Amino acid sequence: MTTVASEEDLSAGPPRVLRQGELFEVQGEIVSPYSNHDLSPVRVKERKWGTKDIAALWISMSACVPTYMLASSVIAEGMSWWQAVLTIFLGNTIVLLPMILNAHAGTKYGIPFPVYCRPAFGMLGANVPAILRALVACGWFGIQAWIGGWAIYKILTVWIPGWDKLGNLPFIGINLPQLVCFLAFWAVNMLVIYKGIESIRILLNIKAPLLIVLGLALLYWAYSRAGGFGPMLDKPSAFDAGQPKAGQFWSFFVPALTGMVGFWATLSLNIPDFTRYARSQRDQAVGQALGLPTTMGLFAFIGVAVTSATVVIYGETIWDPVMLITRFQNPVLLVVALGALVLATLATNIAANVVSPANDFANIAPKKISFRTGGLITGVIGILIQPWRLVSDPSGYIFTWLVGYSALLGSIGGVLIADYYLVRKTKLDLLGLYDRSGPYWYKGGWNPIALVALAAGILPNLPGFLGVVKWATVGDFWLKLYNYAWFVGFGLSFAVYAGLTLALAKPPAGVTSSASEA
Repeated sequence: MTTVASEEDLSAGPPRVLRQGELFEVQGEIVSPYSNHDLSPVRVKERKWGTKDIAALWISMSACVPTYMLASSVIAEGMSWWQAVLTIFLGNTIVLLPMILNAHAGTKYGIPFPVYCRPAFGMLGANVPAILRALVACGWFGIQAWIGGWAIYKILTVWIPGWDKLGNLPFIGINLPQLVCFLAFWAVNMLVIYKGIESIRILLNIKAPLLIVLGLALLYWAYSRAGGFGPMLDKPSAFDAGQPKAGQFWSFFVPALTGMVGFWATLSLNIPDFTRYARSQRDQAVGQALGLPTTMGLFAFIGVAVTSATVVIYGETIWDPVMLITRFQNPVLLVVALGALVLATLATNIAANVVSPANDFANIAPKKISFRTGGLITGVIGILIQPWRLVSDPSGYIFTWLVGYSALLGSIGGVLIADYYLVRKTKLDLLGLYDRSGPYWYKGGWNPIALVALAAGILPNLPGFLGVVKWATVGDFWLKLYNYAWFVGFGLSFAVYAGLTLALAKPPAGVTSSASEA
């Protein structure tokens, strides 16, 4: 027995059997061992996110400390300011394509990322891409939580300067006030997650316009105080003719572009976690196009321009916005600026680094782990990794480990897009996503083809990754190949999955209508 999933099918009525076996519908929610309230499809009438909300999501996530500092690494290697900003803009324009493609299933079927993985990987195999995605989110969550706690600490030291003279706690590496501020910010993150997705939408809509105004205000302050934007914007590219790295631009540009793609590559996978709440495909596509590349380019430019101005104002280059803001003499201005930074970090952290792993962990055991419990698991891991130690060497961990690891996840995107568009033509059996007797159970809940394709995309990039993080000594070929890691992984996994599936598998099952064809 198969039913068409429509608004009427998932209505708040008396309990009824949706399929023969263990799949039921109670009060508009699919009841199955492989579902819970948070993993069930969102009904059409509950989808409240319009273009403005999706754009606000990306403005809010992009306006953060890592974006502000993103251009620093490529400028340090020789790019001019405009080359750095353009590379960031192009990288985010490229990642926008898989972002919109993966978002389609969320809007059409109202499903989160781990459920979206089930048609390709199998109902149990979906845990592989989900956990791979969750791990990198936990790392980012801890780092962003530390940045937020650090901002709170710096606000308080304006009135309690003696805190800076306190010794570090044994085995922890930070002093007691720093630990308390970190845990306080961590607790606020957990509170918002406990309140649910609607509170996150409200938070994002508050932050987005506020951060645009404050970012432009910071830009104006820097320009007026320095009498211009300083020497960094006048500095030529090291790759120009007659400069130290003349003729080497393209050999640096490609890996730099791959790194910028990798910055949001993980979000391009789990974007259905948000677009399942979108009213239509137009809302999610236009909202993302307006919000992502433009905001990343703008805030990267603000970071470059303001940092350049600090050379004139303070006689030194200050990339860290927290350290810059603490130089402000007016206590009211200082508190407002750092408060805005705390809000920016909070919204980015919850949207980018908690929503996805919360759903991913819930997918492991839907009847035991809810969205809130998954968020708490993410939070606990964020404490255990001691992010203050990781941030002490951001070039080593943030830009090498996390961004590099994200680039490896391009393989997951290749499998998902090949399955959803090339194999299934965007048609899924919605109820079958929650039914072990449905079309996505494969061999014991796992699709071997997806796992082979995933490995095919990751393995060629693995030697280069191990070489970059200095876990192994590898040849130049592997290091050069790793410069294209996201593209290589995506392309290989796409080709292997599509080829094997179309050649060996039965025609894709499950072609029922969706709750929203918008």
